[in-house]
Amino acid sequence: MRRIDFLQLGPMKPVTSNSADQPKLVTASAQRWDEFHQAMRPRLGATAKFTREEPLAVKTTIRIGGSARLYAEPGSVEDMCLLLRAAAAAGIAVLPLGRGSNLIIPDAGVEALVISMAHENWAKFEPRPDGAVWVGAGLRLKNLCGLAAKAGLTGFEFLEGIPGNVGGALRMNAGAMGGWMFDVVEAVQLITATGECRTLDRAAMHVDYRHCAELHDAIALGALLRPSAHTDTEAVGRQIDVYKKKRQESQPREPSAGCIFKNPPGNSAGRLIDQSGLKGERVGDAEVSPIHANFMVNRGAATSADLIELVRRVRARVRAAQGVELEPEVLLYGQQWKDVL
Repeated sequence: MRRIDFLQLGPMKPVTSNSADQPKLVTASAQRWDEFHQAMRPRLGATAKFTREEPLAVKTTIRIGGSARLYAEPGSVEDMCLLLRAAAAAGIAVLPLGRGSNLIIPDAGVEALVISMAHENWAKFEPRPDGAVWVGAGLRLKNLCGLAAKAGLTGFEFLEGIPGNVGGALRMNAGAMGGWMFDVVEAVQLITATGECRTLDRAAMHVDYRHCAELHDAIALGALLRPSAHTDTEAVGRQIDVYKKKRQESQPREPSAGCIFKNPPGNSAGRLIDQSGLKGERVGDAEVSPIHANFMVNRGAATSADLIELVRRVRARVRAAQGVELEPEVLLYGQQWKDVL
């Protein structure tokens, strides 16, 4: 196959699923992805991962979905900039991937470049002399809590048990046990879709329930966090154990994507689903958890189609029984819920 410069690539066009020419379109599309991959691979650092048709289900907590047309684990800011600028020039959609704990991958996969912060260079934990701590976007929240406890830093314990990383928690303003990610954030470093690095103070960012506007079309690289206090390691560890026990008692152990629906104002999505008699409701191997009604679990071989149909069913039943329209909190990766509900 001839070598091309990635700046010469035109916009990637979606395959038309009902076209009589579908086999030809699929082949042409695959060739474009191959060309982009071959043009970019030599430009990235030696430690960067860059693959075609990377399976994504194993990278999610619910173990559902297809492959990414292109998948990258950049090892540096330079790699990240190169990928984003090339994708923008070629008209390729870019999707960030954290620990895969709050998203559903479509069965057909995603027509995009998926960028993961799985490289160890994004997992830094660096205490500062002024008491703050710098953390990389790829640092697991579990590891953040553990490292903070060892350093005697308190204020992050509520993040224990959330199966995500710092970048995902920033993007979704993750919350639990009465705390929210941006409660402890002083500043965020991000990179825009065109490869521009910026650092924003918390006061300049627009954050609300499960959303950060500045990270809607950008990728977090890291954040400066401020602990609420300095204390002894044992005290922090005891509080983490309390939260861990509470989660283990109230959440299912089977593969899930976390809470499926947002809590309506002044109400609980889980309570509304439970009151509508939906615990144990099942489509294929996707099931409303008998333990926590706002969790849908994978009983072994669930597909995204199963889960989407279950979401439809739950919304319809709650609407009919409770008069409340539930809105999904979990992300439908590479798609919009409004297009499938």
